[in-house]
Amino acid sequence: MKNILLILSVTALLMSCSTPKKDTVELVLDTKSALGEGAIWNPKTGELIWVNITEKILNIYNPKLKNNKEMFTGQMIGTVVPADSGKMIVALENGFYQFDSKTGSKQLIADPEADKPGNRFNDGKCDPAGRFWAGTMSKEGKQQAGALYRLDTDGSVHKMIENVTTSNGIVWSPDATKMYYIDTPTQKVVAWNYDNETGEISNPKTAIEIPGEMGYPDGMTIDADGNLWIALWGGSAVGCWNPETGELLRTVDVPAKNVTSCAFGDDDLGTLYITTATQGTSAEELEKFPHAGGVFKIRPGVKGVEAFFFKGNF
Repeated sequence: MKNILLILSVTALLMSCSTPKKDTVELVLDTKSALGEGAIWNPKTGELIWVNITEKILNIYNPKLKNNKEMFTGQMIGTVVPADSGKMIVALENGFYQFDSKTGSKQLIADPEADKPGNRFNDGKCDPAGRFWAGTMSKEGKQQAGALYRLDTDGSVHKMIENVTTSNGIVWSPDATKMYYIDTPTQKVVAWNYDNETGEISNPKTAIEIPGEMGYPDGMTIDADGNLWIALWGGSAVGCWNPETGELLRTVDVPAKNVTSCAFGDDDLGTLYITTATQGTSAEELEKFPHAGGVFKIRPGVKGVEAFFFKGNF
């Protein structure tokens, strides 16, 4: 009998070691956003910034006050980053803009796809040198119609990757030598060699392949250990991968079909905030996930890194 119990104990231990850890989350905001996205933490203000793309809303959430401020941008808004100037830089439907969150006013910086009215900007972030990277995609779902652009601090724009279908998650390694990037339909995270001084990228290699049954890779953030946290559209989860080995380390279950982005926040950068969408969710699925489109959070036991601010001023 003792031998049988020992075998069962060892088997259970082996199973627990080989199966990635799963976690669950708690609801922060029940906004039922059509397409919540672009989560980023502003450590200077202690606020979570995020967007509702199709409803053209920029959100600023203060967790200490439990207050979410909604600002109408007038265009679909793909993503947002804080700037050293105290303002924000947003990638709207029709280009890069400087946005004043106090007044709601915006100023066009550049529209690199003025000749492509069928496209809009989607996800993006700033690199360690303070340049803003954001990509485009077709509003009609056309394949490889978009591109990834780099907005430099002097206002110049550079096309960095062509033939992109759905430009999504982007982060940089802690040592600023790699840029990790997602074009959603490829089911991959691609690692590019990154030159922080010039902003040039080269030598793309597949770092992670997301199994189709897990959903589509969407927004992404990185933790202090260099692991990638990836929102899974259609997968009801956020997955954490080691980009050096491609290994799935754990998953965080989220009560929404379409999980869109994630960002570490709070004073210690120890809370993972997660955005979701109601878009692409059937009536039956909404019954299963009544808080879809909301913002969720979890304390996963690891910490993130501070977001990079845009260093230009217009």
